[in-house]
Amino acid sequence: MQQTFSKVRRASSLSTLFISALKRTFYAHSVSPNLHKIQKGEASGIPGNFVKWGSLGFFRTSRFATGFNPLEPKPLDSIMDIERAKNKSPEDLASIWDDYHLGRGHIGASMNAKLYHLLLQRATDCRYFVIPLWRGSGYITMFAQVQMPHIMFTGLEDYKIRGTQASPYFTITFYTEFAENKDMVLIRGDVVFTSKLSDEEAKWLLESIQSFYLNDVRYKLVERFNKQTHDFEFKDVLRVLNMPVL
Repeated sequence: MQQTFSKVRRASSLSTLFISALKRTFYAHSVSPNLHKIQKGEASGIPGNFVKWGSLGFFRTSRFATGFNPLEPKPLDSIMDIERAKNKSPEDLASIWDDYHLGRGHIGASMNAKLYHLLLQRATDCRYFVIPLWRGSGYITMFAQVQMPHIMFTGLEDYKIRGTQASPYFTITFYTEFAENKDMVLIRGDVVFTSKLSDEEAKWLLESIQSFYLNDVRYKLVERFNKQTHDFEFKDVLRVLNMPVL
């Protein structure tokens, strides 16, 4: 797969003409349910404090992200014992969920149900965005496809070359089983290609994409990208993220 690493690109690298062409591609090709055919790999045993996780009923048969199809999500009841989890406080459940995913090629997080509904509303209206991922003296540009309850990231260069056949680097799934009775939504991120993204980078992408959809000021850039293509400037994204614009 072609490497997308580069020195810091000038804002003109995502010219208005290119974005317009890319947007036409987005709407011409819906993501296929058979898009992500990736070889499966078995997970190792649960590391660390098994007693803590075992009390919640996490299952040792979970798989790494390489066996994960983002459009056919891993059911929550295949990851944890939901009945046991119902007896936990939201704080304990969030803590155990986060800790369980540490160092496994996965990211665990949670969010308030009200914020999730705002994200859902905005994602329905604006399904795509681009986020630069800084590495050393340059960045790669990640293309986000938001199809709730999933978000998929792939390299923009890969998407330009392969379109809907481009495999995701990182996928995010939102679980709403506890939204009503605990006012929380569990979030699981799967790093599909650990050679392309570290856990820390994946966590940063998760936090960043939420900030662009949930922060009113940042969301205006998402709206511009999806609805006012000719007014979108990639350098505005760089500035918001405090990245250099040359």
